[in-house]
Amino acid sequence: MDEKQLLRDPGTEPTIEIIADVLGATYKTYAKFTKDLESYGITLMDWRYYNDGKAWLSKGEYKWTTPRGANKVKPIFWLSMWEDPNLNRGFFKTTFFFSADLKAELQALPISREAKELIEKAKPMGKTMRFIPVVIDIKTDRQLSDVYELAQFRKEKVK
Repeated sequence: MDEKQLLRDPGTEPTIEIIADVLGATYKTYAKFTKDLESYGITLMDWRYYNDGKAWLSKGEYKWTTPRGANKVKPIFWLSMWEDPNLNRGFFKTTFFFSADLKAELQALPISREAKELIEKAKPMGKTMRFIPVVIDIKTDRQLSDVYELAQFRKEKVK
């Protein structure tokens, strides 16, 4: 794979025009994705430049207010932009982090065979080696249902 991460200039904050330009034909899928997230109660945070990865990232977040009035935020996934020279267009990735203990529950979700294979092959990471990354490459609308299932699971089941 010759994939290359995009949005790496710290001086150029991503705008909708820049995102449309880097994604090309995949922008229609991105626009559908951002609109669909609303129905799951998930919002995208503003893009932020992260020095450790030298790239702009966004994050899907679920925000709610507790019965006692406290505002809570749960990160659902990380969002990044990529280029696939073989397709001659951009695409985007969502990266979820789940406890490795949830692998069986994740495998039982109504997701594609490809997504289940990603989960099966995911290696634990982090200081405690307790978390697995699940990275979905979104190049067409076909991958969106997997993202929505994983997002809903993370929103409801993960504390």
